[in-house]
Formats: sequence, structure tokens, C-alpha cells
Amino acid sequence: MKMKFYHAVENKSKWSNRVKNFLDSADPWGVFVLGSTFVLMIGSAYLVHILQNDFTLFNTHQMQSRLGFAFLIFSGALFVFKACFFLYTLYHYFKYRPIKSVKDEELPTCTVIVPAYNEGKQVWHTLMSLAESDFPKEKLQLLAIDDGSEDDTWHWIQEAKEALGNTLTIYKQPENKGKKHALNHGFKEGVGEIFVTVDSDSVVNQDTLRNLVSPLVTNSECGAVAGNIRVLNNERALLPKMLDVSFVLSFEFVRSVESNLRTVLCTPGALAAYRRSAVMDCLTEWMDQTFMGELSDIGEDRALTNMILKRGHHVLFQRNAYAYTKVPENYRGLYKMFIRWGRSNVRENIAMSKYVFTNFRKDSKFGARLLFISQSVDIMMSYPAMAFMLFFVFSHPILFLSSTLFGVLLFTTFPVIFYARRYNLSESFWAYSYSILYTFGLFWITPYSIATVNKGGWLTRGLPSK
Repeated sequence: MKMKFYHAVENKSKWSNRVKNFLDSADPWGVFVLGSTFVLMIGSAYLVHILQNDFTLFNTHQMQSRLGFAFLIFSGALFVFKACFFLYTLYHYFKYRPIKSVKDEELPTCTVIVPAYNEGKQVWHTLMSLAESDFPKEKLQLLAIDDGSEDDTWHWIQEAKEALGNTLTIYKQPENKGKKHALNHGFKEGVGEIFVTVDSDSVVNQDTLRNLVSPLVTNSECGAVAGNIRVLNNERALLPKMLDVSFVLSFEFVRSVESNLRTVLCTPGALAAYRRSAVMDCLTEWMDQTFMGELSDIGEDRALTNMILKRGHHVLFQRNAYAYTKVPENYRGLYKMFIRWGRSNVRENIAMSKYVFTNFRKDSKFGARLLFISQSVDIMMSYPAMAFMLFFVFSHPILFLSSTLFGVLLFTTFPVIFYARRYNLSESFWAYSYSILYTFGLFWITPYSIATVNKGGWLTRGLPSK
């Protein structure tokens, strides 16, 4: 009995210390945001409880009208599809296993391409982290390309060259042409059997490169591999803390599922590996890609992935290949990044529709088609969802607020648990804050991206918009 009491006291003390350490390390503003999040959601749960009769009355009114009844039937069918799709993805997530690193003698020659634009000293840190990789030096070529920067980026690339010598090849484009042109130069100058692309605001682990390229050695059908992206600048700013939790779900759950279906939809610019022959096979098409009569200058990573998939290659994900990248720290930078991603998703979904229901590869295509359908449904439903939300806001504001916040509490619990099991419990709660931010502050991104899908420009990196 005394022993049980002792363990109970000890466990309580451990939890008290964890809470104390969290509060000591967290900034007051962050604690306030998390606290406010929980107050909102607990309040919403209480409102849902006391407004049960109002919800019943609302549903009754909807059922009595033809339009409302049709909406409920449609939304019910959509919910069933999404629930079944989630169970399907859950099954494939548990089946996923990253490929173990192959031996040194099995590793192919590799060219790592780092395009940089107005990155300052960060590009030096990127190149140093790559140079410290445990990849065989005689098989590794580093290639840094300054895309006409207007700051001291070229100076730091030269500093890296002085430190690394022949391991690093450098090139400065006379004017800013965009990331795609910088990568194209790297693809043409690189000598490796494998190309690896790394953003100039990212750093990698020592074993990242060898883990990343291993699937290309073990699977002859594999044309590209996506790395696992975490947030680099998440120590103090609130948005990066939220995005880090979001990234874990996006990569370690979603891309694990896609990888098990051999159809990762996007190899991220921050870290990706490509078989040389797969890139060269579609390089001209990639560089000449147009949308609505204009050359495409956004979403180069999703576009290249799409073209590699179209040619029948597998595209996989390596959970054990980490890169840490910088993300926006303010709302303006965040929504611009999401707009660029949103426009790219719409464009590439249209491109994918042209081949996904054909016999584009030898093995099963069911998973690829299901992923395409799910993403297409998300895109197409953005306008009806926004219209219903606005109707609900103006007609039943209290019901809208309470049900929406309660829904956030309910559906965000999965990413919270997922992150907590993979990494850290206290950090996982940022998923709730991020879901509230996205629901109320970023809900307009997809509809706006569809409406402006013809526009280009990097938005967050100083490139001109069209």
C-alpha cells in the first residue's frame, strides 16, 4: 500500500515538474493563446449542451424544406465518404514503414541542389549542414545557385565555397528568374545519379541524405522521394509553433499513407530526391509548362511530382529523412504562402485528372485515384462550405459559433494525439489553436485560390506577381 502511495506521489511530482518546466519555457503570450483556446472550446462544449433544443429545432426546419433536406442528404453522404476515407488512410498509415538506409557501397552518386534568393546567412547554415552529412564524400556534389539575390546571399555562398572547397560548386544567375530556372540550371549541371533539392532556408540531419536516397536504391520503380519536413524557427513565434504540429500531421500521417499507396502527391521543395532519368524525361515539359496561356512559375515541386507520377513511377516518403525549414512568422506571410500552395493544388489537380483514370502505371492505381478524388472533393466543396458557413453565421450566430468550436475540439483531437505520441504532449495542444486560426482566419484561402488560379508569382519571396 505504501509503495502504491509512493508511486502515486512520484508520478504526481513528475507531472507537476513537467507543467512547471512548460510554463517556465513558454512565453506569456503563448500561454495566453493556449489558455484562451481552451476557454473557447470548453465554453463551446457547454453551449452545445445547453442549446440542444435549438439544434434539434434547426435540424427539423432544415428537414422540412426541400433545399434543406437535399443539403442534409448530400452532407451526410459526404461525411460517410470522408469517414470511410479516413479509416482507409488509417489502415495504410499503420502499414507504412520507412526504408532503412542502404550501405555506403550501395549508395549512388548524388547532386544536392540548393537554389537561393535573398536568404542572407541562412544559406551558409544550409550548406554547412549538408556538408556534415554522413554520405560518402566521394559520391556527393553540392551545388548552390544564387537566383540574382539583392542582399548578401552571394557573399555567404562564397564563404561556404571557401570553407568546403571542391565539394561545393557555386553559380550566380545574372538576374532573378525564379526558383524553377535555378533548379533547371542545377539539373543540367549536376553529375549525380540522384538529384536532391533542398531549400536555402532549411537544414538537415546528418543521416538525412542517405535515408532520403535509399528508396531509390531498393525500388527500381521509384522516381522520387519526399523528405520529412519540420519547422526550424518554432522556438518563440506562435505561428511556427502551430505550423510545426500541422506539418507533423501533413507529412508523418498523410504522406505516410500516400507513400504506402506509392503516390505521394507532392515532393516538397524543402527536401526531395529524384532519380536523374525521371527528371530528365520530363524536364522540357516541366520548364515549358503553361496554365491558361502563361508559363507556370509556382508549384514547381508539385508539378514535377505530377509529371513523374504520370510516367508510371512510384513516389515515396521517407519519415526518417528530416529537414527543418523556416516558415512565416506573421499572418500576412502565412496566407500568401497558402495562396501559392492553393493555386498550385488547383492547377495540378486539373493536370492529374487527365491521366489518373488511364493505365498510367503497371501496378494498382486504386489508391492514386482515391487520393485524387478526395482532394478534388475538398477543392470543389470549398465554395458550398463557405456559402453555408456565411448563411449559418448570419442566421444562427450562436449555434454557428458553438457548433464550429465544438467541431474543432472534436476533430482536432486526432492530430493532438498523433503529435503527442510521436513527439511532445505539451506542444501538441498548438493543434487546437491552429485549427481555430484556420477555421476563422484562413477559410477563404481555397475559394480565393480557385478564383485567382491564373495568377502566378512567389508572393512571399519578392518575385513579381502576374
